[in-house]
Amino acid sequence: MKKHLSHVQIITLGYLLMVLTGTLLLLLPFSSASGTSVGFRTAFFTSVSASCVTGLTLLPTGSSWSFFGQLVILLLIQVGGLGFMTIATLFFHILNKRMRLSERETLLESLNLTRIEGIMHFSGKIIAGTLLLEGLGAALLALRFIPLFGFGRGLWLSCFHAVSAFCNAGFDLFSGAAASPSLMLYADDPLVCLVIIFLIVVGGLGFLVWDDLRRNRFHWHRYTLHTKLVLSVSAFLLLGSALLFFFFEASATGAGQSLGTRILEALFSSATARTAGFNSVDTAALSDASRLLTIFLMLIGGSPGSTAGGIKTTTVAVLFLALFASLRREKKAAAFGRAIPQGTILKSITIFLTNTGCAFLAALWLCAADHLPAMDALFETISAIGTVGMSTGVTASLSPFSSLLVALLMFMGRVGSVSFSMALLEKKQPPPVAYPEEAVTIG
Repeated sequence: MKKHLSHVQIITLGYLLMVLTGTLLLLLPFSSASGTSVGFRTAFFTSVSASCVTGLTLLPTGSSWSFFGQLVILLLIQVGGLGFMTIATLFFHILNKRMRLSERETLLESLNLTRIEGIMHFSGKIIAGTLLLEGLGAALLALRFIPLFGFGRGLWLSCFHAVSAFCNAGFDLFSGAAASPSLMLYADDPLVCLVIIFLIVVGGLGFLVWDDLRRNRFHWHRYTLHTKLVLSVSAFLLLGSALLFFFFEASATGAGQSLGTRILEALFSSATARTAGFNSVDTAALSDASRLLTIFLMLIGGSPGSTAGGIKTTTVAVLFLALFASLRREKKAAAFGRAIPQGTILKSITIFLTNTGCAFLAALWLCAADHLPAMDALFETISAIGTVGMSTGVTASLSPFSSLLVALLMFMGRVGSVSFSMALLEKKQPPPVAYPEEAVTIG
């Protein structure tokens, strides 16, 4: 049967198998903090959210799951963040076995790469770099958490949040265990906030960018067009959005706060909205302007080949470059002295329309079936398909079918909405008939 499946279909089935495995483990009574099974709906939703590195939950992670349950969630986050094919490569290394060509091609597809040469070595560097950065983040967080919670608990909190932040998952162990959810208790703590921001940003840049930076260091002119677009768009979104958050929340969540805390909260809000899902301020208390900005950032997400979701920074860059080229009546969209292929522009349009269309239709359902306000419904669906995990607090109140719909959006967001659609609709052979062209009046 495997020979009849495309690489996209294999990746989709791989994630589905991971979700089902996580569901079965989370269904076990000792996965729950109460010692009784949480039920299929909660276990399935949590498994999808963790595997797809989203962070939306029906129950608070810190108070509802036992250590075993939290460990299962953490493993799902790690495998989901790196991609199951990358983890499979690790086992091939351990067992000293060679991957077949078809397996290497599937790995190539899962990492959004274009060249198969050195793919095994590259995936090994991804795993090593991930563990190094997560370990560094955990060590820095331990400086704060161990003195507060003791060695064992503090070390676990440090490791869990470092992995969750780097994988852009947004799961935290403070919700439900304290009056303030997520990282709101540490909103004015530079160490915790800056470490989490660093892990989110680095995890969201993408493995291709890491490798380019490693090889070319600080020589900007040597970077690929992909790296230049990722770094430019990421820096613009991080700093520009932080500035907007700073002003939008001046009379809302920032009222009465010190200047330093407001700057830290603005930076954190800017970084976490791009698929990370943590929050240092109450999301439900954000001003309408900040909510709309957050929805925009959640839709964009991180960069291709990273632990982040969304339509990706390069997709947005290509769309704007194509728009400007069209308005200026130029034949080719270009950036940094390089032209953008028409196929890339078409793919960007497809990704944008697929993600926004699915999120909008799902939001319509939540408004009609669950009677949610339009802003809350759209916030929830964009957060799901962007694998962000931020919420205005409506996730736990969703009806069974609506929670299943949100879980489907999370799955589509992680596999890729276009890839998910291709897995269902992909044709092996192109149609034998070529239709004649005819002009259509638009605009």
